[in-house]
Amino acid sequence: MNFEIARNVMVENQLRPNRITDSIIIDILNETPKEDFLTDDLKYIAYSDEDIELINKRGYLKNLHIAQLLQYSNITKKDKILHIGGLSGYVTSILSKLSNNVIVIENNDKLLNELKKNLKINNIENVEVINCNLEFGYLKKHPYDIIFIDCPIKSISNEILNQLNPNYGKLIMIEKINEELSKGIKITNIDNKFNKEILFDIFSKFTLFKEKDEFIF
Repeated sequence: MNFEIARNVMVENQLRPNRITDSIIIDILNETPKEDFLTDDLKYIAYSDEDIELINKRGYLKNLHIAQLLQYSNITKKDKILHIGGLSGYVTSILSKLSNNVIVIENNDKLLNELKKNLKINNIENVEVINCNLEFGYLKKHPYDIIFIDCPIKSISNEILNQLNPNYGKLIMIEKINEELSKGIKITNIDNKFNKEILFDIFSKFTLFKEKDEFIF
């Protein structure tokens, strides 16, 4: 399989027709070998228009949804990013090309090992990998300009919200509505007042962690 051609087809058939217009994001997605972050049995669907499950109810969303979340993030090189749920490192590697300062947390031992290995293989040196509970973010390095969660969750904890920079810090996440439907969400912290914006629909059965009601807008 020619993965370079498959990446280009993905960009032209999945991203551009669906209003992904940021040339930097398009170039990064076209140049990042997603197959390098997948096991051999999953490489063939790297650029298909479907979710890719890595472990129980966790994995990579459709390429379009990843691109949408990235585009709505408006990431700059100076942004400090907390990526919650790094999986095997594909999305983390993209974030590392958009910003100079990325912290990723992961608490699944198998994925954590893959994450570290893949970042090293791809010579990504501006990412700090932390093993900790995904539900509460990583307080030690806050505040963050962007908190990025690319797996559906039912609610967001106060602990995570309070780690946002009060000067327009952004939480980009996926709010799980029911078993099938989720919504891409942007929450902006303006002087510790939180503004929520609904971005787009996502149909996925993924969930980042066991659901419990804590903070719902």
